[in-house]
Amino acid sequence: MDARKSSIAIAFVVVATLLVMVVGLLPGAKTLSIETALRVLFAPDGKIDSILIWTLRLPRSLAAAVAGAGLAVSGYLLQALTRNPLADPGITGVTAGAIAPIVACFVLLPWFSSLYYPFVGLAGGLAAASVTFWVARGGNGRPLHLALGGLSVSLFLGAITIYVLLLAGPQSTALMFWISGGFAGRSWSHVLHILPWVAVGVGGALLLHRVVAMFSLSDHAAAGMGVQLNLWKPVLLVLGICPVAGVAPVSGPVAFVGLAAPHIARLLRPRGTAWEIALSAAIGSLIVTSADLIGRTIAIPKEIPVGIMTALLGGPIFVYLIQRGRLDFKGEGA
Repeated sequence: MDARKSSIAIAFVVVATLLVMVVGLLPGAKTLSIETALRVLFAPDGKIDSILIWTLRLPRSLAAAVAGAGLAVSGYLLQALTRNPLADPGITGVTAGAIAPIVACFVLLPWFSSLYYPFVGLAGGLAAASVTFWVARGGNGRPLHLALGGLSVSLFLGAITIYVLLLAGPQSTALMFWISGGFAGRSWSHVLHILPWVAVGVGGALLLHRVVAMFSLSDHAAAGMGVQLNLWKPVLLVLGICPVAGVAPVSGPVAFVGLAAPHIARLLRPRGTAWEIALSAAIGSLIVTSADLIGRTIAIPKEIPVGIMTALLGGPIFVYLIQRGRLDFKGEGA
């Protein structure tokens, strides 16, 4: 599609996300009418309804939207960098690499400030991704070997995470809910916590969209066009992991978004790489905000973690894409 149709598609998804966020202001322990929600949204008065929206529900929805955008772009960058349709923060071991050291710090180093958790997650994600890519190169970097390498790294780190959880004692229940992925109780501070990390990943991907497009072809093609592989590969990898490092301390792992959103964006055939990145971010926001809304309303007063909901929503979508033959599993990989 041309630039005009691409912008219309992005605008449509953004509007849909905003509508989901508005609907998300209504349900809860106290259900609000649409008139009340809109009134206190545009004219907060400090009363209970205003507190519910501005302190609890709105920042939660915004955190979900920002996280979804970041995870989607992270998946897009990893898929482009490895030329592997299976690549995403979960399958490449990045998510497990970010989660395990954060859990270890929380349980074993309680004095360690949570302000540094994103940096811990970034270091862990980079280490896990490096091991995954090293394993994949043993199979000449084919998609299957990348997936198997990522699965092995994720299982190993997952076992370590579970062991540390067993040491947590009474804290393990709260940590288990966090590991399932969720935005319950998230505030404006959490939004501000996620935002810069996602902004770095999304903004960097858009600024370097031409480099990303070249890597999507092949290493030889990128090198032939003057791209310095030793420089830009690590840069794109860091940009792909930054959103995960920022999102993981706040919401825990959120499955399938980084895998499904880029493929859905490509199905719509936007004009170029920059449009694909922007559309992936918009679709990721829509998926996570929708999953969060469903998860917290389907069994009121209880909640289903958003990570479970995204897996339930994203799984059938991914199966459909496979059955329709829309995914190419014959690429050479990283």
